[in-house]
Amino acid sequence: MADAWKDVPVALPAPGRMAAFELDGLELVLCNAAGTACVLEDRCPHAEAALSEGRLEGNVLECPLHGGKLDVRDGRPVAAPIRRSVRTFAVRTTGEQLQVEIHHA
Repeated sequence: MADAWKDVPVALPAPGRMAAFELDGLELVLCNAAGTACVLEDRCPHAEAALSEGRLEGNVLECPLHGGKLDVRDGRPVAAPIRRSVRTFAVRTTGEQLQVEIHHA
């Protein structure tokens, strides 16, 4: 398995905001959770909706379709109807650049 740190192609948005982007064929969303950068797959595990169109409050992202909620730090569900975790990715800062770790099989 090869892991690679890749530059995030969007700037960190303001706290409580999100920015969708594509990287290595993955649809991802960069969240600013009260000053902490978090990256997760931009797809609700319940209904396949784009999470980037939802609402972020603190560490909790609400899906725009059915109102299910996830913790952006680890992808775990915190409110129904979401029952499965969403895939999350490690984030680091090198200088002024955010990077995300992409895992490939």
